[in-house]
Amino acid sequence: MKLLLDTHTFLWHCEGSPNLSSNAAGLLANPTHNLYVSTASIWELAIKIGLRKLSISRPFLPFVADALRRFGIYLLPISLDDCEAYRQLPFPNPKQRDPFDRMIIIHTQRNGLSVVGNDADFDDYGVARLW
Repeated sequence: MKLLLDTHTFLWHCEGSPNLSSNAAGLLANPTHNLYVSTASIWELAIKIGLRKLSISRPFLPFVADALRRFGIYLLPISLDDCEAYRQLPFPNPKQRDPFDRMIIIHTQRNGLSVVGNDADFDDYGVARLW
């Protein structure tokens, strides 16, 4: 199974947080699953850490680099085609305007992934969401 971690899922998984659901923790621990994170999520973390709205256990760059390596998580870049798909993505839920979540939706749709996260806003886009 190919799983895209939502931003909070990536953070909680890498920090060993008890906030992960038992189902999500089991999915992420399964060595047969391929784990992915969007560059949008890493950018979101950088912004929140820079604004001091979020803190992590280590400095940002070593934290992310080590997490990707240690957990075997693939980093999905944002391509021009992703940006075009993003531009065309409808707004079925007018309240869902989070640009990071919208790029996660694009990455999920364009790469045949299931998103692992507790944000029900993803459901409005018909993506497979696991939690």
